[in-house]
Amino acid sequence: MKKIFSYFFQGLIYIAPIGITIYVIYFLFTVIDGFIRGYIQKLFDINIPGLGILVLFVLITLLGLIGSTIIARPIKKLVGKILDKAPLLRVIYSAIRDLLSAFVGKEKKFDQPVLVIVNTISNLEKMGFITQKDLSDLGIIDKVSVYFPHSYNFSGEMFIVPKELVRPINISPAEAMKFIVSGGVARAEEALVIQPEVERKKDKKKKAKDKEGSGS
Repeated sequence: MKKIFSYFFQGLIYIAPIGITIYVIYFLFTVIDGFIRGYIQKLFDINIPGLGILVLFVLITLLGLIGSTIIARPIKKLVGKILDKAPLLRVIYSAIRDLLSAFVGKEKKFDQPVLVIVNTISNLEKMGFITQKDLSDLGIIDKVSVYFPHSYNFSGEMFIVPKELVRPINISPAEAMKFIVSGGVARAEEALVIQPEVERKKDKKKKAKDKEGSGS
């Protein structure tokens, strides 16, 4: 009986992520498509399943095309003027824009996974992503900002740490995010850790001393 339950839960582990993913996609598709398709049906008396999603995709793509051309400049200026009159809206708008830009587009931020030494005594390290390398605008020199996503959550923490305590890791951003968000349960495939900057400096000093010793 125990083996049967064991096999059942094993099967559940395999099928649950697939089932939940399909359900979420289906739910979003149904809600968004139904909402937009309702307006299309009222205006043009057309009711085709999936038409709402297609229209939304085309509109967003066109906005992206317009946003990457010269036409976007006057629109951005107009939006800027409106937001200047409403500081609270400007803060919300800027935060959402910067967050989305960090994941997609030309100014992606979460593309540099690193390990940070958070306790030098116990050599405790934490995995995160470098978001800013230059903090001179804040009056901070020789430090970088590192974002640490929380496990099983869509939030995280941002630390400003000395550069020498940060070391890049040779895995893709997607693998790093999956590893962090899953609480380390999802194994990162072929995770090769690059040598820390501190160790590299020590190696250089050792090599220099060895050369001096052999020369004398």
